[in-house]
Amino acid sequence: MAAPADLNTLKQDLSRRMDGALESLKKEFSGLRTGRASPALLEPIRVEVYGAVQPLVQVANISVSGPSMLSVQVWDRGATKAVEVAIRDSGLGLNPQAEGQTIRVPLPPLTQERRNDLAKQAAKYAEAAKVAVRGVRRDGMDQIKGWEKKSEISKDDAKDWSDEVQKLTDLTIKKVDELLAEKEKDIKAV
Repeated sequence: MAAPADLNTLKQDLSRRMDGALESLKKEFSGLRTGRASPALLEPIRVEVYGAVQPLVQVANISVSGPSMLSVQVWDRGATKAVEVAIRDSGLGLNPQAEGQTIRVPLPPLTQERRNDLAKQAAKYAEAAKVAVRGVRRDGMDQIKGWEKKSEISKDDAKDWSDEVQKLTDLTIKKVDELLAEKEKDIKAV
């Protein structure tokens, strides 16, 4: 890759990629259960219907019908059983109950052991996001070193640019830690 016109171009590219890791983390966190009902809990579930595996949101509408109850309105009556099985087999510990094309999903109260497991899972997701951010940082540093080696940027510019990339990395890692702390607080709230 040729040297960018300036540091801002490099920072924008790296920032965009690091923000992608943050968005991915937020999506992972939305699938972790906290003490309250949220449609995001069921969104990662995939259902085998019409000979293909599809996301639940493409075959049904998910809504909250109470503080500890989700309602899944299946669009095609023939897919109701498949949706019910997918929710039951999702590993979320849920026991859906079909009533026609509507599936009620009561959310059992979280035990302390389950809360601890969810907090550990959240920490794993956060660590994976940090690894992704560090990978983006490494790519940026490698680009800078390559440009310096080819004399496309000066040694001083390379040092300054590397410092800026490190600041961007530190800021993004801090955001990951903040998201994790917030999620752990939600998980452990009674």
